[in-house]
Amino acid sequence: MFATLSDRLTASLKNLRGKGRLSEADIDATAREIRIALLEADVALPVVKQFVAAVKERARGAEVSGALNPAQQVVKIVHEELVTILGGETRRVRMAKQPPTVIMLAGLQGAGKTTLAAKLALWFKEQGNSPLLVAADLQRPNAVNQLQVNGERAGVKVWAPEPGNGVGDPVAVARGGVEEARRTLHDVVIVDTAGRLGVDADLMQQAADIRDAVDPDEVLFVVDAMIGQDAVNTAQAFLDGVGFDGVVLTKLDGDARGGAALSIRSITGRPIMFASAGEKLTDFDTFHPDRMASRILDMGDVLTLIEQAEKAFDAEQAAKAAAKLTGQGGEFTLDDFLEQMLQLRKMGSLTKIMGMLPGMGQFRDQLANFDEREIDRVQAIIRSMTPAERNDPKMIDGSRRARIARGSGVHVSEVNNLVERFFEARKMMKSLAGGGGIPGMPGIPGAGKRAQQKKKPQKGKGARKSGNPAKRAQDAQAAADKAPVANPFGLPTEEQDFDPSDFNLPPEVAKYLNQQ
Repeated sequence: MFATLSDRLTASLKNLRGKGRLSEADIDATAREIRIALLEADVALPVVKQFVAAVKERARGAEVSGALNPAQQVVKIVHEELVTILGGETRRVRMAKQPPTVIMLAGLQGAGKTTLAAKLALWFKEQGNSPLLVAADLQRPNAVNQLQVNGERAGVKVWAPEPGNGVGDPVAVARGGVEEARRTLHDVVIVDTAGRLGVDADLMQQAADIRDAVDPDEVLFVVDAMIGQDAVNTAQAFLDGVGFDGVVLTKLDGDARGGAALSIRSITGRPIMFASAGEKLTDFDTFHPDRMASRILDMGDVLTLIEQAEKAFDAEQAAKAAAKLTGQGGEFTLDDFLEQMLQLRKMGSLTKIMGMLPGMGQFRDQLANFDEREIDRVQAIIRSMTPAERNDPKMIDGSRRARIARGSGVHVSEVNNLVERFFEARKMMKSLAGGGGIPGMPGIPGAGKRAQQKKKPQKGKGARKSGNPAKRAQDAQAAADKAPVANPFGLPTEEQDFDPSDFNLPPEVAKYLNQQ
C-alpha cells in the first residue's frame, strides 16, 4: 500500500546522510521532496501543507542545529510528524460497563464491511470475549448468507432472523440482536449495516435509525484504503449524517497509494482503530500509528512481528528445538527443521513477514517474486524420507536421493540443495546458540558452557614431556595443530575475550551486549 510513498520518503531523507550541518537549501530541498511524495500518494492538500510546515519548522529549530547527527534528527522529526497525523496514540475499543458492548459498522458498499465484521468478531473472540454478529444488511443480495458463512468460519454465532435481499426491517433486526445477546450472555454485539453506493440520503437515514435503536458504544466507519482522495469526502459525509467514533481501513494489502490513511485522521479528527490487510479472517489487527509510521519510513515493524510470532509459535516445541541446538536434547533433525518452518508459516505470508524487518524496502522486488510454495516443496521432500533418513541425513546416498526426488515430484538437485542448506543452517544455529557466532553477543542462556569448560590440570603436576627429542618434537607439532585457527571471516577465536565497551556502541545497544 505505502510502497511508493515509502520509496520517495526514504530516498529524500537518504540525501541528507553524511552532512555534518544542514543548510536552508538542504531543508527546503528535503521539504519539497516530502511534499511531492505526499501529493503523489493522494494525501489531501491541507494535510500535506500542515505536515511539511511542521517538519520545516522543527528542522530549522535548535533540536537539529544542536544535534550530533542532523540527518538522523530530521528522520526522527519526520517519523514523529507521521505518527501525529496518523493519530498519535493507539486507540482501544471502549467496552461497556454493563455488557454487551455494541459496535455498529457503517460505510460504502464494496468497502468490505461484511467480511470485516467476521474479522472483528474473530479478533474479539481471541481476546477472550463472546461476540455475536447481527445481520442487519438486508439490502445487498446475499449479504445475510455471506455473514453467516463468514461467522461459521470464525466460529461465531450469527443473529439473522430475516433472509435479506430487500426483505425485512433492519432496525428491528438490530434491536432484536442486542436483546438476543443479553439473553444468551454474549458480551459483544457487532451490527453489520447496509452499504451505500454513494452518499444516499435514505440509506444514511436508515443507518441513523439503527444507531438510535441500539445506542452503540462504538460506531466504526469502514473505508476502502484504495479509493484515494474521495475517502475524505465520504468520511466527512458520514460524520455529518450518522457520526462515527473511529475508522477501520480495509484492503491495506492493495497497490493503491494509501493517501486515505494519512488524510482521514487529520480531516475528520477521528482515530484509525483497526486495519485489514488481506483476505484471511486473521489478516486484521489494531492500528498502531507509530508502527505504521515506521513501516512507511522503512524502519520495519518488529513489535508486530514479535506479537505474531508469540501467537504462532508453540513455546514448548521452540524450547525443545533450542535444547537440541545446544546439544542437551539430542540432535536437531529434519523433522525439527520442518516443524519450525510450518510454525513460521502460521504467522502468515512470508513476504509480509520479511517486509516487517527494517531496511527490507530495498528488496521489495525480490520479495514480490518470492514463491510462497517453497515450503510446500520442502515439506514434500522431507515427508518422502524415511524416519531414519530424517534423523540422520548423512545416510542419504545418491540412490536414496533419486528415490526421494521421485516421491516428492522434484529434481534430485532440489533434494541435494535442501540437505546442504539443512546442514549449513544447523551449523549456523548451533554456533549462535552456543554464543560463539557473533562476538560480544550472548547466546541462549546456559548454552556453550561445556565448550568453555577446560580440563583442569592435575594438582602438583605439570605437563609431562618426553625425554626423547624426536618424540618431544612430534608432541609439539601435534599441540600446534590443535591450536585455534584464525577465523576466515576475521572474527575472534574462542581463546579471545571481547569487551563490548571496546566498540563504543550507543547505550541502547550496549545494554543488550552486557547481559551475558
